Amino acid sequence: MSRIGKLPITVPAGVEVTIDGTTVTVKGAKGELTRTFPEIMTIKQENGEVIVERPDDSREAKAYHGLVRTLISNMVEGVSNGFSKKLQLVGVGYRAALKGKDLEMQLGFSHPVLVEAPENITFEVPSQTEIIVNGISKEQVGQVAANIRKWRKPEPYKGKGIRYEGEHVRRKVGKAGKD
Repeated sequence: MSRIGKLPITVPAGVEVTIDGTTVTVKGAKGELTRTFPEIMTIKQENGEVIVERPDDSREAKAYHGLVRTLISNMVEGVSNGFSKKLQLVGVGYRAALKGKDLEMQLGFSHPVLVEAPENITFEVPSQTEIIVNGISKEQVGQVAANIRKWRKPEPYKGKGIRYEGEHVRRKVGKAGKD
């Protein structure tokens, strides 16, 4: 049995979990998330906790057990606290600014790059070289941050590009000069 899947999910005060068959809806202070899971899992709520069980020992049930539990846990965490990813812009002339709800970046192209904020996602720009992506869905926050990073991945020679906070870019040595 999955060690993660066995753990019950504690529902904090102010969060409401509704289970309709395999569809789970979680409402909280920050918003509402809904997701449908495979019918191979049994999801129930007891004493303020959500429990994910697998009825059989099939390979597919074993594979989904911990995943389903983690996804529901992330939904509960998202509607109560939210998720955020911090990005750093490294490079001469690389900067970001908010334009309404959207994000405008100067990344060395001949034109500015405009990233529209999807639904349930907000951008913060505390300084010109920092971007914070906030939202209630961990999946969506990570995907939006990855899409922003994709515009200029960190390169190994000068270290320029967009990187996650705390990401280490392994540097390479350039060409050796002639003696």
